[in-house]
Amino acid sequence: MSLVSGLAEVTDADFGTEVIGAGLPVLVQFTADWCGPCRQLAPVLRDIAAEKGDRLKVVQLDVDRNPETTVAHGVLSTPTLMVFHDGEPVRSMVGARPKRRLLEELDDLL
Repeated sequence: MSLVSGLAEVTDADFGTEVIGAGLPVLVQFTADWCGPCRQLAPVLRDIAAEKGDRLKVVQLDVDRNPETTVAHGVLSTPTLMVFHDGEPVRSMVGARPKRRLLEELDDLL
């Protein structure tokens, strides 16, 4: 569990297994401990993880501690939310947003 949100944390070392190899779509929050909007997004992501856990895995990756994955996916700012499905990134969103809007943006993937 991470300091930022209480969500499961993935790293460069296990990103392939936990995200690319996952059986469900995975919402990855690229985050950092110093990122204020990331902290604002934390309760939203916790709620979504609790409500949609049977259809969507929600994890986070600290950009400072995991530069390989961050660079590989072209993440330039935090928070970046990226959805992976069948091992491929299918959606990318930058910035914090309210829960209702985020669920609308994810609706077609769930």
